[in-house]
Amino acid sequence: MESWLKLSGAVGLDGLELADFPVTGRGARILRRFKEGERILTIPCGILWTVEHAYADPLLGPALRSAQPPLSVEDTLATYILFIRSRESGYDGQRSHVAALPTSYSSSIFFAEDELEVCAGTSLYTITKQLDRSIEDDYRALVVRVFGQYQDLFPLDKFTIEDYKWALCTVWSRAMDFVLPDGNSIRLLAPFADMLNHSSEVKPCHVYDVSSGNLSVLAGKDYEAGDQAFINYGPVPNSRLLRLYGFVVPGNPNDSYDLVLATHPNAPLFEQKHKLWVSAGLDSTCTISLTLTDPLPKNVLRYLRIQRSDESGLAVIALQQIDATDEKISDSNEVEVLRFLVESFCRLLDGFGTQLEKLEEQLAEGVYSSGGNAWAAAHVSLGEQRVLRLARKRAEELLSAVESGSGNVRGSLSALARCANCEKVSAQLMLCGRCKAVTYCGRTCQVAHHKEHKAICRAIASKRGSGMK
Repeated sequence: MESWLKLSGAVGLDGLELADFPVTGRGARILRRFKEGERILTIPCGILWTVEHAYADPLLGPALRSAQPPLSVEDTLATYILFIRSRESGYDGQRSHVAALPTSYSSSIFFAEDELEVCAGTSLYTITKQLDRSIEDDYRALVVRVFGQYQDLFPLDKFTIEDYKWALCTVWSRAMDFVLPDGNSIRLLAPFADMLNHSSEVKPCHVYDVSSGNLSVLAGKDYEAGDQAFINYGPVPNSRLLRLYGFVVPGNPNDSYDLVLATHPNAPLFEQKHKLWVSAGLDSTCTISLTLTDPLPKNVLRYLRIQRSDESGLAVIALQQIDATDEKISDSNEVEVLRFLVESFCRLLDGFGTQLEKLEEQLAEGVYSSGGNAWAAAHVSLGEQRVLRLARKRAEELLSAVESGSGNVRGSLSALARCANCEKVSAQLMLCGRCKAVTYCGRTCQVAHHKEHKAICRAIASKRGSGMK
């Protein structure tokens, strides 16, 4: 592959080599010193895998253009990769790239049923089940619309559903997305650059040059010879990492839970509520991410205050222009919203196949083989349960404040008012030295709370650190 890349105009390959690393597996090793921001590698436009190049291929292009409506970007790239892999001659350079790709992936769509059951109750579990069905439907449609129409190009023994799933995972785990100046976007795969592994310790470092169409990788930090070169996928939760890339980060500070809020169009006062949601930047169906640093975002309360309002409450919002993000509409509305949230979070947590404490115990005892599918699924479940428990706790605190008449959402029951472990209120509390967001009665409570707090602590400290730069 490297010879083809050099002949095609790739720059920087003399400073890199493919190598196997203990934890991350296949990756790219640095062969000389690089300073942060220095260009490591450039892959020219002509050898990138793009939809445009797929359509331009003299053999593949006409088959793709015959499909109406056009295939999705994802299906086009997956078909392009499988087409190249199936060729027995020609396309030597691209075939050398495909030969360097993994022969299998550990995305959740390849999990056995018992492995996936470990994360029952998570968004990953639900999405994976949905993906299994949609992939089967999409594959059948591809066979009818494209593969079956051009069997000389797409021999079905090389374009099975398992081949299709492999190609999809190649796209999910290796493609890069960029927004163009005109507002459109481009998804591409860059040979060799797609071999770099993810690390949250480096800065985002892949760049698409709109004028040339080239893809470059910059040094996301200072490197010494022998270091592994990394790119940064961004703040990605374990559920997404496992679904798209096939790995997790234990104690991931970016773990989240996607809360779906929806209202049926036939619900009472729907039109009035819909107008208020739109004016608030929301919609009748919203997916809002709950995170370790913000387990109960304002948009959740904003949405539900409108959803749970009667006609008089909606009039108050519309006529008095109450900011439903920060202000309660009425005590009764606020209590209804918060009780609904507490009950909902309880139901969601009860729906997890294995509760958090049991999972922690199983992981500590080595019940799940480290690095295996079930082990990864357990970490996804841990992260989502931690987020939901924080969300429930916050909702309970706000509910207690409203019911006791001690204030509104902005100022109720600060986390600094009580010990984060035993929840006793005390005049003398010690602040967590790292995140400075929670307090404890003393050293005993801090040590006891460490396992539960460490991921949240890291997330808050990291967020504050990045904000100070």
